[in-house]
Amino acid sequence: MAATLVYHIRPARLTDVPALHELINTFAQRKLMLQRTLPELYEMTRDFLVAEADFGGLVGCAAVHIDTDAIGELKSLAVAQSAQNCGVGRALVKACAAEARHLGLKRLFCLTYQVEFFAKLGYTKVDRSHLPQKVWSECVRCHRFLDCDETAMWVQV
Repeated sequence: MAATLVYHIRPARLTDVPALHELINTFAQRKLMLQRTLPELYEMTRDFLVAEADFGGLVGCAAVHIDTDAIGELKSLAVAQSAQNCGVGRALVKACAAEARHLGLKRLFCLTYQVEFFAKLGYTKVDRSHLPQKVWSECVRCHRFLDCDETAMWVQV
């Protein structure tokens, strides 16, 4: 897809869940993110923002999950291969920060392999001990649970 991809960011709808499932699990199969089940995605629909191309398909997604009254997690950031390097990921991260501010959160964090990408958006590395304890409840589902190599990063919103 050309760098002139035309898309808009909007809240996810229940009708988006099958496409979210396919997009996220494409990356999960490559062990780049956690797999999400359809029931889990239906439950999380309100957390998601999606990037929809003007030709009608979803080309990206990201979710803001509230962990405490001050901190949330940016999770499940995925951009379709055909839309990479078109600004979709950056737009989704910025939209998630705006949503976090709207909710009254002070910080957003992520666990990522894309350190340089998030650093360009103002995120800094943080020791995992600063993250809410309940974050780790999902980690047991990860194939790298006992040997995690993701980097924890956060940003003030």
